[in-house]
Amino acid sequence: MTIIICPGIHESELTESFMSGLFSIVSDSSIHYNQVNILVVPTDGLLPLSQPYILQFIQDNLSSKPESPVIFISFSAGVVGAIAAAWQWQREGGHVRAFIAIDGWGVPLWGNFPIHRLSHDFFTHWSSLLLGSGQNNFYAEPPVEHLTMWRSPQTVQGWRVDSSVENTTSNIRLTAAEFLHLLLRHYEAK
Repeated sequence: MTIIICPGIHESELTESFMSGLFSIVSDSSIHYNQVNILVVPTDGLLPLSQPYILQFIQDNLSSKPESPVIFISFSAGVVGAIAAAWQWQREGGHVRAFIAIDGWGVPLWGNFPIHRLSHDFFTHWSSLLLGSGQNNFYAEPPVEHLTMWRSPQTVQGWRVDSSVENTTSNIRLTAAEFLHLLLRHYEAK
C-alpha cells in the first residue's frame, strides 16, 4: 500500500509537522508502516493545483506497480490537483483505495472509490458535504484555524460523523490524527 500526501500552498515545514503529528500516535499501533510506502508530492507555488504534475509524480514513483493500492491524503489547494490525479490514476489502471480531503472546501469530490472529508469547523463540514463526500467524515469542535488542521492534527479535537447512521449518538469524539489513523487502519486491513 502507498500513501500519497498532497500538501497545499504553504511552507514545507507544515507538511513535516503534519507527518510528525499523524505518525506519532501510530508508532505503537497495529498499522505496519514499515510495509507502507509514503510519498510526499513536492510542492512549490501553484503546483498543488496541477493534476498533470501530481499524476507525473505518481507515475514516476509507482510506474512499476500501478495495481498497488494507494490512499491519497490531501490538504486545501492540494485537494484540487489530487482528486483529478486520483481519477486519472484509476482510469489508467491504478487502484485508489481511498481519498482523504483535509479542508478541501469548495472542491467537488466524487469518484468510484471511498472519499472522506476532514474540516476545521462545522460550517465547512456541512457546506462541503453538498459537494460530495463519503459516509465517514470529521469536523473540528471547537473550530480551529485552517492551517492548524495540517500543522497539528494530533491537537485538533472534533467529531467523527458517520452519515450512514441516522442518529448522532454514533458520532465519536477524537482528534483529527486519531480519525486519520482509524481510516488508515481500516484500509490497510482491506
